[in-house]
Amino acid sequence: MYLASLAEHQEAFIFAIKEDGALIRIEHLTKIYQTPSQQVLALDDVTLSIEKGEIFGIIGLSGAGKSTLIRCINMLEKPTKGSIFVDGREITALAKRELRTERQKIGMIFQHFNLLSSRTVFDNVLFPLEIAKVPHRQARARVYELLELVGLSDKAKVYPGQLSGGQKQRVGIARALANNPKVLLSDEATSALDPQTTSSILKLLKDINRQLNITILLITHDMNVIKQVCDRVAVIDNSRIVEIGDVLSLFSNPSTAISKSFINSVVKTDIPEDLIHTAQVPQGQTTRLIRVSFIGSSAGEPIISSMIKKYGIDVNILYGNIDRVKDTPFGNLVLELIGDAGILDQSMAYLRERGLEIEVL
Repeated sequence: MYLASLAEHQEAFIFAIKEDGALIRIEHLTKIYQTPSQQVLALDDVTLSIEKGEIFGIIGLSGAGKSTLIRCINMLEKPTKGSIFVDGREITALAKRELRTERQKIGMIFQHFNLLSSRTVFDNVLFPLEIAKVPHRQARARVYELLELVGLSDKAKVYPGQLSGGQKQRVGIARALANNPKVLLSDEATSALDPQTTSSILKLLKDINRQLNITILLITHDMNVIKQVCDRVAVIDNSRIVEIGDVLSLFSNPSTAISKSFINSVVKTDIPEDLIHTAQVPQGQTTRLIRVSFIGSSAGEPIISSMIKKYGIDVNILYGNIDRVKDTPFGNLVLELIGDAGILDQSMAYLRERGLEIEVL
C-alpha cells in the first residue's frame, strides 16, 4: 500500500517538475553495484527536483545512498537506470567530451578536502582554471577574487599542510567555485570539522548562495546542518527518497519514522520520564496531555497565556524548548491541560486557530 502510494506520488511529482524551472531534475534514478557475489542496490527509483538558487539538503544514515546520489549528479558514478537533467541538459545521455564541458557547471566540495599538498593555496584554486584553459591573467584575477570571497587572501602562498581543517575546506570551496558553476555539490563537507568551524563554513555557504545566487546541494547525516542552512530537504532511507519538503514543514510535521528520529536528534520532543506529572484532577474534570509546536512569529506570542485567561483552565508545563530552523523560530511545549472536557476541546481548537500544531499524547 505504502509503496503503491509512493509510486503514484512520484508520477505526479515528475509531471510537475517537468513544468517548472528546476535547475536539477532527477527521474527514476537507480544505481546497482555488481560485486563478485551479489548485486547491491544503492539507489532505488529516486525522483526529485532542485530549484535554481535554493540550498537543498539530502539527509540519511550511513549506507542509505546519499553519497551515491550526489556522485551520480556529476556523473562520477554512472546510473544503472534513469535520467538526470542539469540546467535543461540530460547529462546522463552525454558523450565523454560533452560531459567534461558540462561538469564545469558543477562544483564539488569534498569531505576530506582533496587538496594538492605540493601546491600552494593559490595554485590549488588555480588548478581547475588551468584544466579549463582559462587565459593566465584572467585565471589569476579569478583566484584572487575567490580567496577574498572565502576569507583567505592572506594565505595565498601557504601550503595545505599549514592550514587548519576549516581553512582547508575554504580552499576547497574556492576551488569548487573557480569555473563559475551553476551548482555547488557538498559531499559531507563539514563532517570532519568541529562544531564551531562547521558553523563558520555553513555561514560561508549561505553567504555564497545569497551573493552569487548559486544552487547548493548538500548531503549530510547531521540534522543540525539541515536546520541551519537548507531551504528544502529530502530524506533518504534504504536507497529510496521517503520524504521531501521545506525544512520548517519537516520539523513541524514529519511523516516518517526516520525523519522523526533525525529531528529528535536536534530538537528534543520526548518527555523526560522524571518530568511526567500525574495531577490530582478535581471531580467532574479531566486532563489532556498535548504537544504544542510553535513556528515563526507565533513562537514569540503569549498564546498559551491568552488561552488560560480565556478559558480558565489549569495548565502544567511539563517540558519545552525553542530553537531556530534556518532563520525562523521553532519550538514546542508539552502541556497538561486540566478542566471540563468540553472546555479543553475549545482550548485546543483555540490554539489550532492561531496556527499552532497540536498533538494529543
